[in-house]
Amino acid sequence: MEFLINLGFILLLGLIGLVFGSLSERKHYRSIREREARYRHILVFNEKKPPLTVSGQPFHLVQGSVVVSSDYFKNMAAGLRSLFGGNLKNYEALLDRARREALLRLKEQAHARGAHLVVGVLFETSTLNQNGRGQIVSCEVLAYGTAFVMPREPVAA
Repeated sequence: MEFLINLGFILLLGLIGLVFGSLSERKHYRSIREREARYRHILVFNEKKPPLTVSGQPFHLVQGSVVVSSDYFKNMAAGLRSLFGGNLKNYEALLDRARREALLRLKEQAHARGAHLVVGVLFETSTLNQNGRGQIVSCEVLAYGTAFVMPREPVAA
C-alpha cells in the first residue's frame, strides 16, 4: 500500500511539473509573438554587405543572448524518444524559443539605438551544461549583427 502511495505521489508531482511547464512555455510563446509584431519594422538580413542606401550612415554592433533550459520531464520524454530514434520535438521547441528570443533581444537593442536595419546577422549556439547521460540541460543562443539607421526620405514641398 505504501508503494502505491509513493508511486501516486511521484505521478502527481510529474503531472504538476508537466502542466506548469506547458503553461510557462505557452506564456513565453505568447510574449514572443507580441514582441515580434512590435519589432516587425526592423529588417534583419544575414547578408554580409549592407545596401548602398545606408552607405555613410551610423552603425552599431547589436546582439541578443538567451540561456534556456529544459525541464526534467522533457528530458525524460526526450530520453525515451531517443531509444527509438527520430526527431526530439521537445528540444526542437526549446531551441526555436531560444532562437526567436535571441533575435528579439537583438531587435530590441537595435530599436534602442534608432536602427531600422540589421545586416550580417549570425547565430551561435553553445551547450552550457550536460547531465551525466549526455542530454542537453541548458544552452545559450547568441544572435549578433550590424545595425544601421536608415536615411530619412526627403520631404516633398
